[in-house]
Amino acid sequence: MIAIKELSFAYSSALVLDNISTTFESGKIYGLLGANGVGKSTLFKLLCGLLTTKKGTIEIDGVSPKGRNPGFLSKIFYVPEDFEGPDMRISSYASGVSQFYPNYDAELFSRMLAGFEIDAERKFTTLSLGQRKRAVLSLALALKTEYLFLDEPTNGLDIPSKAEFRKLVAAAMDENRTIIISTHQVRDVENLLDHIMILDKRAVLLDSSVSDIQKEYSFDISINAPEDALYVEPGLGGCCSISRNTTGEESRINIELLFNYINSKK
Repeated sequence: MIAIKELSFAYSSALVLDNISTTFESGKIYGLLGANGVGKSTLFKLLCGLLTTKKGTIEIDGVSPKGRNPGFLSKIFYVPEDFEGPDMRISSYASGVSQFYPNYDAELFSRMLAGFEIDAERKFTTLSLGQRKRAVLSLALALKTEYLFLDEPTNGLDIPSKAEFRKLVAAAMDENRTIIISTHQVRDVENLLDHIMILDKRAVLLDSSVSDIQKEYSFDISINAPEDALYVEPGLGGCCSISRNTTGEESRINIELLFNYINSKK
C-alpha cells in the first residue's frame, strides 16, 4: 500500500503540492486527474524517490522512496509522458532493464510487442512517438511490478493501440498490483478505473472509488436537463447532466463531466 501523509512540495518558492494525504491500495487502478501544472508528474517522481521533500511522508509498503534501495526499486516502474528511449534495440534495452525486476515475463513482453505490431529488433531512435510508447508500455506491464505509474500513457497511440492498451492493462491486473494512471485523455481509460483522484493546485478535490461516485451521482444525457441537476453541459444528443442518485441505480460515469463539475465547485 502507498500511504501519503501531509505531503508538500515546492520548486524553489513555487508551491506545487500542499498538505496532501491519501492512500493507494493494492488490486486497484487509479485515475489521477488534474489540469496541467497541478503536480501529477511531481507526485509520480516523489513516489519513485526521484524528488524528495522535507515536509510530509510517503511510504510504499512501509518503506520511504527517498533511499531508492534496490529492493524498493524492483517493486516500482514509472513511464513518463515523454519517453525518448536510448539509441539501442528494444530487445537489448529490455534485457538490461529486466535484470533488476525478478517478476519479469519475457514471453509476455514478446506477446505484447506483437499485439502492438512492434519489432523488438528495431532501435528506439527509429520509432515514432506512438511506437516508442507502445514498446515501453509493453515492457512496463511485462516487468510485473507491484506498483506501476503511467503518465499520459495513451498520448501518441492510435485508436487500435488504445484499445490494445486497455486490454493489456486489464489482463495485467491482479490483487497484488497497483496501477496509477495520470491522463487528460479520460475517455481512453474510464472503463479501467476503480478509483478517481482529482488534483487542483495545492488541493485534492476528489478522492473516491468509482462505486462510491456511482452511489452518490447519476449521469444522464437527455433533451432537457433534469430540474434537480447539479451540473449541466451541452452535448451531442442533448444535455449531459449530473444529479444526486436518489434511485440507487448505478449509471455509467462520465469522467470528463465529473471533472468539470468538481472543478466548478472550487
